[in-house]
Amino acid sequence: MNRDIQSILLSERKIRSISKRIGREISRDYADKKLVLVGTLKGALPFMAEVLKNITVPCEIDFVKVSSYGSGTTSSGTLKILLDLLRSDMAECDVLIVEDIVDSGNTLSKLTKYMREKGAKSVRTCTLLDKPSRREVEFEADYVGTVIPDEFVVGFGLDYDEKYRNLPYIGVLKKEVYQK
Repeated sequence: MNRDIQSILLSERKIRSISKRIGREISRDYADKKLVLVGTLKGALPFMAEVLKNITVPCEIDFVKVSSYGSGTTSSGTLKILLDLLRSDMAECDVLIVEDIVDSGNTLSKLTKYMREKGAKSVRTCTLLDKPSRREVEFEADYVGTVIPDEFVVGFGLDYDEKYRNLPYIGVLKKEVYQK
């Protein structure tokens, strides 16, 4: 897999540093709230686990599985909920959606709205990577790890056609790998 990577954008060390910073911010902001981290499967799992290690206030975790990419490299703009969040206490929950990357903004924008419609007390968002140059809708995450250039990235949960998720860093995928 490493030979398919053009360059490393974020090292393991940098990801840990970002996760510590975000964990401190979340701990400060959710000190007296019923925090429920909602990870978007599958991509956000490594980042959510890393942030979770750095949160010092009580919290719960849950997951949703959504899709907007399929096996392509760009968002389809349609959000499919493949695994829904089923909670009887949504009105008491301060939901923090954890995502791997904000690209077009479609997924988190729609998922945020969906969680509000489900009755969450509050809904905020957290992302490891932000790619504002690709925005199709007006959306800004509440907690952002780092802004990245318009490159196709994989690793640390991010995939191309379900591959590369297990790389311990974020790397730019060589174009010849996905432009076949």
